[in-house]
Amino acid sequence: MSSYVLGIDVGTGSARAGVFTPVGELKGSASVPIKMWKPRPDYAEQSSEDIWSAICSAAHSALEKSGADGADVVGISFDATCSLVVLGANDAPLTVSPDGDDNQNVIVWMDHRAIAETDEINAGGYDVLRYVGGKLSPEMETPKLLWLKRNLPDTYHNAAKFLDLADYLTYRSTGVDVRSLCTVVCKWTYDGYNRSWDKEFFNAIGLDDLFDDGRVVDDVRPMGDRIGTLTPQSASDLGLSTNCAVGVGIIDAHAGGLGVLGAVWEGKESSDPALLETALALIGGTSNCHMAVSREPVFIDGIWGPYFGAMVTGMWLTEGGQSTAGSAIDHVIADHSNAGSLRTNAEHAGKTVYELLNAELERLASHQHAPFLAALTQNVHVLPYFLGNRSPNADPHARATVDGLSLDETITSQALVYYATIQAVAYGTRDIVRAMNESGYSIDTLFVTGGGVKNPVWLQEHADATGLRLVLSRETEAVLLGSAILAATASGIYASVLDSMMQMSHSGAIVEPNAETAKFHEAKFDVFRSLYQQQLARRTAMHRALA
Repeated sequence: MSSYVLGIDVGTGSARAGVFTPVGELKGSASVPIKMWKPRPDYAEQSSEDIWSAICSAAHSALEKSGADGADVVGISFDATCSLVVLGANDAPLTVSPDGDDNQNVIVWMDHRAIAETDEINAGGYDVLRYVGGKLSPEMETPKLLWLKRNLPDTYHNAAKFLDLADYLTYRSTGVDVRSLCTVVCKWTYDGYNRSWDKEFFNAIGLDDLFDDGRVVDDVRPMGDRIGTLTPQSASDLGLSTNCAVGVGIIDAHAGGLGVLGAVWEGKESSDPALLETALALIGGTSNCHMAVSREPVFIDGIWGPYFGAMVTGMWLTEGGQSTAGSAIDHVIADHSNAGSLRTNAEHAGKTVYELLNAELERLASHQHAPFLAALTQNVHVLPYFLGNRSPNADPHARATVDGLSLDETITSQALVYYATIQAVAYGTRDIVRAMNESGYSIDTLFVTGGGVKNPVWLQEHADATGLRLVLSRETEAVLLGSAILAATASGIYASVLDSMMQMSHSGAIVEPNAETAKFHEAKFDVFRSLYQQQLARRTAMHRALA
């Protein structure tokens, strides 16, 4: 009988399942969309019941495609976005929505309703803020909880459980309320090094009752630890057996970090953790996350962390990020007057809109005799902060800028803005790496996964714009692989998460930066940074005018 592990990934728009062998080979996967409600601007809500249903459907489909029997799956673990789940009596969903629908009981990570609460907490100068780069983000759970208490007091006071989404999934699977060291350290201000909550902080901000009656528990365990096995109901829902071990879960981006960084040791005689300090895991998607780990804590203003043990056991995690990345690229495509024609032409040609835009860029470069593709955007510059800047400026009030628009409504101008936005997202990564390396890291390689790796223009531009080598994972579904690594650890296939990473994570293609473009990108990166400084100056001037 063969043994398999199942990784479950819940992203912003879909739930995915992947069946893996113990050496990291994906045998079958499936994806099922999940619903989202946006009742007001900057609000984003989901349903834990809808998410669970999508997970179960994806698991059944992945098993069928893999040819594996559910009884042969010895371990399962979950990763998910850092979204807040609220449960009432008997674990029933409890509304987080101004619409009052109990089905809408998840505040999605990208929801920015708690901006005022975030600013208020950040103004307090609390010690816990040292471990989030100096400032909380509205994407974190603490400001969301304070918003709930103030704006939906019935929900807050009637809640029986407040959980990060990954922890909700392990709770639903096992019936045991265990919190992941990853989720609570990164999003709830838990002290991973001393393994404690700073309850004086919660008292000071008005959340003194958060821990009453087990709404938030003290049972915090490292990722991949065995919680127990599936309950009969969850085993039936997932198509697995009650012998299947469940591992403590992880945030989705951090699962991607586990999935790609094990390749650092590939071909090396040593398994020295110091090798990780030269690598950055870039997990691309709707947003981008940038994961670096170190043996000693590294404090960087504007970048989350250092978080002890939040991704790799015994090491400190530094986490950069971009609140809009893939979503910024998709937005500028959809916002252009040519968007409808582009979609229609892509459907007729059986291609993606990205393929048509990339072809237009190649045509333009040939027509204009451009020295290299990037030169096409010398007069188009983008600041992609549609949802603020997560890192390295920690400024949720920042907004996007496009410099260089014309009256052209054809695919030509659409392709140029699309390309400039890809470059801008890459410059955001460069800015994060700059801040990390100025603070003690020695990052020289990006280990990359996510939707962007399917786009050759995205890949080459990230190598060129950052000046760094890109290493792709052999397994394209590296986030799913990260959850499978935790499942393999929980099931006892491997003794530790590090062992699982070394055995299951493998490198694939490598993309080297083009030295010919270095001077161009240096200049454009300076323009990128100046766009933000100019915006700050304008905001300050207008604030003074209204004071």
